[in-house]
Amino acid sequence: MNQIATEAKPATLVPETRRMEFLPGLFGRKLMLVGERTVYQFMSWLAPEDYTGGMWRFHEQGRQPLFLSPETDKRFRISCETNSYQGEVSAEAAGIIATLFALSHLSFRHEADQLADAYARLYAFAGDHAEAGEIFAAID
Repeated sequence: MNQIATEAKPATLVPETRRMEFLPGLFGRKLMLVGERTVYQFMSWLAPEDYTGGMWRFHEQGRQPLFLSPETDKRFRISCETNSYQGEVSAEAAGIIATLFALSHLSFRHEADQLADAYARLYAFAGDHAEAGEIFAAID
């Protein structure tokens, strides 16, 4: 049996021409604004000393929405009081963490398969991320 080595596909930035499709694709039309705000609120809760708002990047994989991340190269000190996690991660990893928290939180309040699918897709992607250990420690 031949085995073909497959490499994880990287996330790409959503082009400006498709940014308007991203939030409905990730959270659904009914929850797109609530979902976006929830990500920002989790980021404020997770990194209160480092996150002060700003522009966000939208990331996708194979035209499937994945996560939002702060548009910066700085690192974020993440502190999660519910599991005692403390660490420092890239803006991209911080965005993955905040988006996973938001998708999980919303899925307990709204019956929407789209939220569960988005969480599963992002969780699988996070497993291949360079900062997977920190991401999983933060959401555990």
